[in-house]
Amino acid sequence: MVLKQSQTPYKRKTDVFERSFNMIYSHEVEMMCPVAQGANHGPAPIPEEAKWVKAKEIKDISGLTHGVGWCAPQQGACKLTLNVKDGIIQEALVETIGCSGMTHSAAMASEILPGKTILEALNTDLVCDAINTAMRELFLQIVYGRTQSAFSEEGLPIGAGLEDLGKGLRSQVGTMYGTLAKGPRYLEMAEGYVTGIALDDHDEIIGYQFVSLGKFTDFVKAGDTPNEAWEKLKDSTDV
Repeated sequence: MVLKQSQTPYKRKTDVFERSFNMIYSHEVEMMCPVAQGANHGPAPIPEEAKWVKAKEIKDISGLTHGVGWCAPQQGACKLTLNVKDGIIQEALVETIGCSGMTHSAAMASEILPGKTILEALNTDLVCDAINTAMRELFLQIVYGRTQSAFSEEGLPIGAGLEDLGKGLRSQVGTMYGTLAKGPRYLEMAEGYVTGIALDDHDEIIGYQFVSLGKFTDFVKAGDTPNEAWEKLKDSTDV
């Protein structure tokens, strides 16, 4: 066997471009005989906005998707929604539940994230552990093509993140409480703030009364007193 020592920087040609590296090789590698690489099919295509894309660079990534994260002591959580076009974050929705510090971190993240590439965002300190973890989980979703817009032609428009919140632009939060001694209490449903619960002859819940705080605020803005708005909006539903 004839061994040839490489005297020039390593170069490898691909189907698309040529890259040149000035690498430092160990003596063992330098003394190896070069062997040509065989099959090179490139990355597997992933679905992006109704197209199959072989993603090789950050700019090849597009889509709207979500990630859920939690803080180290698991006292709170974050749902992060990003709308990415050509690798750049165009829209960010940050929803948190937990300590008050998380809400302030969410405010900062909503300013930090738009305009960054998803790789920059992944390596940016978003202050709260839960938001950082959500960014990591979202990154895994989007680079593997598991997005909400994977099969939506041209993707989803900027502003699609707000549609998750509904007309009132409020996060869908359910808050319930229960004890062995006194049973369950409904505090907040998707419809709104729960003001009362209805019980049957066996003291089991059969319905609840609620007020939509978003609509309540709209009535007050329109000139109603808080009491008038409250009476207009009291509603109930069966379980």
